[in-house]
Amino acid sequence: MREGQELQGFTREVTLERIAAYAQASGDHNPLHLDDEYARTTQFGGVIAHGMLSMAFVCELMAANFPDTWHAGGKMKLRFKAPVYPGETVEVGGEVQAIKESENGSIAQCAVSCLKPDGTEALSGTISVSLN
Repeated sequence: MREGQELQGFTREVTLERIAAYAQASGDHNPLHLDDEYARTTQFGGVIAHGMLSMAFVCELMAANFPDTWHAGGKMKLRFKAPVYPGETVEVGGEVQAIKESENGSIAQCAVSCLKPDGTEALSGTISVSLN
């Protein structure tokens, strides 16, 4: 890895089935994510994906780009910015902003994002991960 290097990103379609599977796996059965009749009465106007599902996509990005070190730990500072609706395909990506030395070795500081089809950031932030 080097400063300025793009992370190998990907796209993910957010479907009602994916949202339901995430609800089952996480135990988060909030009706905002599962009950369209209820969700239509909220400010979102319908079902939205769990914000943590977008975060899971970012974790998938990091695991793919840092397979030897990501699962040993990293630091995330992420912000949820916009809801993701069923039927949207998000683009997950990032870039190495800096590589710093610490007493434990080299650390990559990455800017990451999950973008909606119109380019709006659903989630963005920074992640630090060890390189060794």
